[in-house]
Amino acid sequence: MTEPLKIALAGLGTVGAGVIRLLDANRDLITRRAGRPIEVVAVSARDRAKDRGVDIARFEWVDDTTALARHPGADVVVELVGGSDGPALTLARATLDGGRAFVTANKAMIAHHGLDLAALAEERSAPLKYEAAVAGGIPVIKGLREGAAANALSQVYGILNGTCNFILTKMEEEGRDFAEVLAEAQALGFAEADPSFDIDGVDAAHKLSILSTLAFGTALAFDDVAITGIRHVIAADIAEAKALGYRVRLVGVAEAGPNGLFQRVHPLLVPTAHPLSHVVGSLNAVVAEGNFVGRLFFQGRGAGDGPTASAVVADLIDIARGEYGPPFAMPADQLTTLPPADAGDRRGRAYLRFSVVDKPGVLAEIAAAMRDAGVSIESLIQRGANPDGSVLVAIVTHEGPERCVTQALERLDGSASLVGKPMLMHILDA
Repeated sequence: MTEPLKIALAGLGTVGAGVIRLLDANRDLITRRAGRPIEVVAVSARDRAKDRGVDIARFEWVDDTTALARHPGADVVVELVGGSDGPALTLARATLDGGRAFVTANKAMIAHHGLDLAALAEERSAPLKYEAAVAGGIPVIKGLREGAAANALSQVYGILNGTCNFILTKMEEEGRDFAEVLAEAQALGFAEADPSFDIDGVDAAHKLSILSTLAFGTALAFDDVAITGIRHVIAADIAEAKALGYRVRLVGVAEAGPNGLFQRVHPLLVPTAHPLSHVVGSLNAVVAEGNFVGRLFFQGRGAGDGPTASAVVADLIDIARGEYGPPFAMPADQLTTLPPADAGDRRGRAYLRFSVVDKPGVLAEIAAAMRDAGVSIESLIQRGANPDGSVLVAIVTHEGPERCVTQALERLDGSASLVGKPMLMHILDA
């Protein structure tokens, strides 16, 4: 029999245990597809005694996670520890520097250190694979790096965080406010005890920066991603969007062009005719627009032990077959560096929601700010009083430069007529 591919596994949380279960359950199928057995030989985690629902007594236990990089019996190190720095990064660098294959689900580490790790992997001729870092079990990394390799991609965008999509879908279906649905998501395990990375858009931004690099051949630029989360979306926004023929989704959008690289994660109004509006619950979806292939649409479960473990093992199968190339589809030194594009140059329509004092002249003040900034109003709706006595005003603009909307909001900043900050959501083109 062909010599097995031997794995050292760092991290035995939900995904790590899922990898072991998947390798056990589909052992024969994986062996046939990989052309050789894939076996875990060593594991490391914080708590050796914890019950993970899988038998780890058959594997060598290593107390120091970073020592797996030097394990004499391992061909591949799989990192499922998490964190952009610390032990995960130390393990990645040591593994690749030693010329060994490295597989990770760590989107934060790839977003922050992917260029350095890719250069090291190429220098040492060591595979670096990270399919599980973006969109869980959806093969979007492979799809962009390999399936769409012949295309010039003009845009990549999508729903990249299942927690946010679950919350927004619940708010839409049940008319409940954000805080209440977030608490339910935490109780069900869809959201962490500290959900900030998810609901503030950081997790989606990590994934978007990776997709940008794969789609456009540009250097990773996570620090240039403009990020707005869903923390300030209220039930009234969801209801207004629905009445207008839209659904609210947290969407990451990236485009590369002559004016630079545009990357933004923010809540969008998505037309009901667009496939992203039908991505519900904790599902993820990614859309890529190619000049020859047209629109590509990837959808599936973006997190959890099964989907993420599936992506990790798919990477292992590629390594077992000897199928791998540059981590970002081209050598790291050929990735181009683009300046961040000015969002003010973008044209489109926008939704604006104001909570205002219920008194004469307020609508005229808002309309004057829009007029003076060059914003044309398509529709304006005023709703009844809120519990605090304020009223809701929702505006949809005609298409125009984004900077004009920004200037209108700046003119209204500090107005005694406004209660709290306005909410701005751009509208996705169908």
